Amino acid sequence: MLRAVIFDFDGVITDSEILHFRAFNEVLGRHGIKITTKDYYGTYLGFSDADCFKLLVKQGRLEADERGVADLIRQKNAIFEELASSEGRIIEGVREFLCALEQNDVPMAICSGALLAEIELILQEARLRNFFDVIVAAEHVEKGKPDPEGFLLTLEKLNTNATSPISARQCVVVEDSHWGLRAAIAAGMHAVAVTNTYDADQLSMSEKTVGGLGELTVSDLQQLCR
Repeated sequence: MLRAVIFDFDGVITDSEILHFRAFNEVLGRHGIKITTKDYYGTYLGFSDADCFKLLVKQGRLEADERGVADLIRQKNAIFEELASSEGRIIEGVREFLCALEQNDVPMAICSGALLAEIELILQEARLRNFFDVIVAAEHVEKGKPDPEGFLLTLEKLNTNATSPISARQCVVVEDSHWGLRAAIAAGMHAVAVTNTYDADQLSMSEKTVGGLGELTVSDLQQLCR
């Protein structure tokens, strides 16, 4: 039985990955560093801001201690918010799919590696905030995707308002990256992939793959949970 749907945010709800990429490069450019599009989508996209900067430090490309990383995150967040306020957009088919879930009384949540302020900004401007009972963002977990911590925490929060306990197998996760799909599967949840960011062959671990939420129905998700 389908009891909840958990969405990734960037690349699933909003077409903002390119904005994150631009914001990262603007901050890193101040340190003489530039990430290529290929490297970003191949290596860094699935990580939280903190994990991206820490990976660059580990790779020897960036010098920063914990305080320095925190400052870089603040700089990147400020740039992203400015870009998102003028260029952020909701992916086609999202609003209609959220409405369909709402009409079927299916609770919805977001589990994302983005910061809460970034998520709230875009949702509020798009008038989508009311659809989501729970939002778990980067600052709410110690380990980002592909670790399942975020999805397990999301389920825990969903259960605080549930009339009866929701199990992991009653949840469907919608993701656009292999990092997110691996995290969902590790959490024991059903995984659906949308090819907004990566090709289908890179998302082969999903139970169902679609070109976007406009191709997905509530019935499709109910079938997965039977």
